[in-house]
Amino acid sequence: MKFQIMHESSGRIRVRMLQKRMTIEQADLLAAYLQSLSCVRRADVHERTRCAVIYYRSTRAELLRQLGRFSYAMHGIAELAPTHSGRALNRRYQEKLVGMTAFKAFRSLFFPAPLRVAYTLWSAIPYLLRGLRCLLRGQLRVELLDGLSIGLSMARRDFGTAGSVMFLLGVGELLEEWTHKKSVDDLARCMSLGVDRVWLQTPSGEVLTPLAQIAAGDRIAVRMGGLIPLDGVIEAGEVMVNQASMTGESIPVPKRPGATVYAGTVVEEGECSLRVGQQSGSSRYDKIVAMIEQSEKLKSSAESRASDLADRLVPYTLAGSGLAYLLTRNLTQALSVLMVDFSCALKLAMPLAVLSAMREAGGCYATVKGGKYLEAIARADTIVFDKTGTLTHACPVVADVIPFGGHDKDEMLRLAACLEEHFPHSMANAVVQAARERGLSHEELHSKVEYLVAHGISSTVGGQRVIVGSAHFVFEDEACVIPAGEQARFDALPAQYSHLYLALGGQLAAVICIADPLRAEADAVVNTLRRLGIGKLVMLTGDSERTAAAIAAQVGVDEYHSEVLPEDKARFVEAERAAGRTVMMLGDGINDAPALSAADVGIAISDGAAIAREIADVTIAADNLFELVSLRMIAVSLMRRIDANYRFVIGFNSSLIVLGIAGLLTPSACALLHNLSTLGVSLHSMTDLLRHNALPPAGLPSPDTPE
Repeated sequence: MKFQIMHESSGRIRVRMLQKRMTIEQADLLAAYLQSLSCVRRADVHERTRCAVIYYRSTRAELLRQLGRFSYAMHGIAELAPTHSGRALNRRYQEKLVGMTAFKAFRSLFFPAPLRVAYTLWSAIPYLLRGLRCLLRGQLRVELLDGLSIGLSMARRDFGTAGSVMFLLGVGELLEEWTHKKSVDDLARCMSLGVDRVWLQTPSGEVLTPLAQIAAGDRIAVRMGGLIPLDGVIEAGEVMVNQASMTGESIPVPKRPGATVYAGTVVEEGECSLRVGQQSGSSRYDKIVAMIEQSEKLKSSAESRASDLADRLVPYTLAGSGLAYLLTRNLTQALSVLMVDFSCALKLAMPLAVLSAMREAGGCYATVKGGKYLEAIARADTIVFDKTGTLTHACPVVADVIPFGGHDKDEMLRLAACLEEHFPHSMANAVVQAARERGLSHEELHSKVEYLVAHGISSTVGGQRVIVGSAHFVFEDEACVIPAGEQARFDALPAQYSHLYLALGGQLAAVICIADPLRAEADAVVNTLRRLGIGKLVMLTGDSERTAAAIAAQVGVDEYHSEVLPEDKARFVEAERAAGRTVMMLGDGINDAPALSAADVGIAISDGAAIAREIADVTIAADNLFELVSLRMIAVSLMRRIDANYRFVIGFNSSLIVLGIAGLLTPSACALLHNLSTLGVSLHSMTDLLRHNALPPAGLPSPDTPE
């Protein structure tokens, strides 16, 4: 593709595509292509200007080469395009807002007075009907105030004030709807499936197949801890399915042959063969949108409090208007009070603030599933970390393979990878990746693979039982032994690594040494969270005391617990909550799921186990733990903003009422100032809470100061 470089600086370049116009679909394709490149950190494509702003980590020449080879018709590009990108939604509401504003200006400049009056009367009908409906039902709500203020203004022949009130109300409603739909759209896309490959069952065995190639009627295998990628019917096997993401049920439900399961739910126990009912498409997204729209999870207590307070203040506004008339016998001054109510700003600004905070969190690579979780994050005084994949890197690497019993190290790594690829976790991924890098391809020679949470994997190969897992699992639970004469080699295993043990036929066959280096930013993040008000930081891990103590000392947590099982983690979290603490739990594995569920806020790493992501209330990307710092800052800043909004709304509107009763402001001026203040506080609520979205470099504990 031909393009022109418009501007560039270190690690950033702005280019313009040399084409007459760019459609929304083309912008999505270009953005998807750029984001798929390993050399690109972030890319923003603007279809109106045909420009792309690209932040890159490679050389400039490499980026330009990759950009030059792009074509809208290139092979495989269509599969990268998102089903829902949000561009069409933004375009639709931008055009509505511009059209509404332009039509208002056109009416004011070119409509003759009689036509303006007729248009105002026609536009007022919906507001008057809503107000009348509230009155007939005995409900004193903000719709009644809107109808009364517009109706009385027109009764006084003040059609300009009535028109301005309706215009500002319309703009406010449009902005609220836009922000809400945008936030829901962003949230739904973040929650959509991240599965790209599945195990397709064929006559010759299971084959790892791209999800896009799966058709209706195909059979796929889903094992414990796996995300069900497509709607379908179970043909074989019994499973316990966590359907919380679809139905809100907190307890897993049993599914047997003949039962229907849905995309996005998670297999907590067992494994099954699934007959696909429909191809990959937008159904998952649509279901999530419906779930979010109907879910009370989006409602924080601050939003509910604002909505309740808004309705409770309506009678006082009506009483104040009546009292003003009784004291002054001046309808104009009474109308001035009626033109000013607290409800609009309270009902509009608070939800916008919460949804905008959720959107901003998404910009910091954190998906928050509801406003109430931001509140809990702001209140939290304790955070519990899992170690592997959270405080340490999500992608540990195989440092060495030490064979025992005369086995070949490459063959042992090949065998371990053959089993581990069925249950992706950070250590399992390391084994699979090491085999791939060494060119150790393998056939599926094993029988049924069984996974025991926090222990390991067992199967059978060539009639021999194969065990891969922890020392506790291999030597204590399975009673495997070290080959004769090799105890000294076993005792000399390098202590700086985590160890994964492989046993064949009851004898140790190999020890896979896993290097799990601490994240460069981990200690800085812990210190920054402590400065942001987190009083207690704890690390829980299933690793040995030796490994846990070393990591805890480097990170600087307040306490740590080693060799804990999943139920131990959950019990610890529950005990902290029982002691009156508000607890955040950060984890990434199947074994973290109970603790994530038990915490006030469960936070999962995006590339961790599917069940952890589904159970968690928040998901953060795996690139940088400072995303957790940004999330805390956003949550705290949101609470400050909500408190500031309360003070401003009550103070400013109270001042308008006093000035209106005193006769210093006309009803028209009161309405204008009230609606402008509502619009202003709403627009302010939509702004970012942090000065910049960019995360600080790893190791630098200096994130931007919150509002």
